[in-house]
Amino acid sequence: MYEKERAKADVLIEAIPYIRKFAGSVVVVKYGGSAMIDEKLKKSVIKDIALLKYIGLKPVVVHGGGKEITAILDKLGKKTTFVDGLRVTDSETASVAEMVLSGSIGKSLVENLQAVGVDACGINGKDGHTLQARKKVYPNGLDLGFVGEIEKVDTSLIETLIHSGYVPVISPVGVDAFSQTYNINADYAASAIAGALDAQKLVFLTDVEGILKDKEDPSSIIRRMSASEARSLIADGTINGGMIPKVECCLDALGKGVKSVHVLDGRLPHSMLLEIFTVSGIGTMVTAEEEYNVK
Repeated sequence: MYEKERAKADVLIEAIPYIRKFAGSVVVVKYGGSAMIDEKLKKSVIKDIALLKYIGLKPVVVHGGGKEITAILDKLGKKTTFVDGLRVTDSETASVAEMVLSGSIGKSLVENLQAVGVDACGINGKDGHTLQARKKVYPNGLDLGFVGEIEKVDTSLIETLIHSGYVPVISPVGVDAFSQTYNINADYAASAIAGALDAQKLVFLTDVEGILKDKEDPSSIIRRMSASEARSLIADGTINGGMIPKVECCLDALGKGVKSVHVLDGRLPHSMLLEIFTVSGIGTMVTAEEEYNVK
């Protein structure tokens, strides 16, 4: 009798030291994948973000939206072209991307957070010149159009929102000194923003269990690794394919001062809470060497 209630109480008690430790710290959540599409998962993530805010953390949301952008381009009859997995972005595509990211997706996330009692405000990188960008240049001379990389993050607007009690919801759209708009990879945007805010944690919600030794075997998940171990696993081919850019973003964030980066399965309800507030966690945590033993 009351076994379920006792189990819930045990989870809450287990969370106490982590709540005490992380209260007041910034947690950047890169929101993407199936958790943005499936309505039940979306509600789960929104509740997780709300709980982080309620218990004293300072969540900042950076979202993607590649599937939604492609869907709108299809409706407009515009063909989407990818080269090595990267979207070719001409002027029209850049405009559509900004419309979708900063409009329908960003405003929907704000509305959902407001619905659970959390004040939120949607911005993109052009607001306050938050994400100052330049054209991304590829070593092989590949020109993808208006795809950018971040030169600088001006945190003034983000910090103003946080200090005013809002959860910033940021679309990865940047601008250069000549007011040219650039579409920016959301993972790299989240990494740069987390570093600029001196975040305690950066959380990537993905469609995989975490970082795997064997991408075909979910049980091969690596629960914890240092930055040097991550580099070694890239070098020896254990980390390969599409996971390499994700891990490179983890390393980039750690290099900018983020204490820990977490790669989680966003398809699992409340994975963010299970990762941050339990001893064992649920995904992969990557830390700098000096922070290796820090949850």
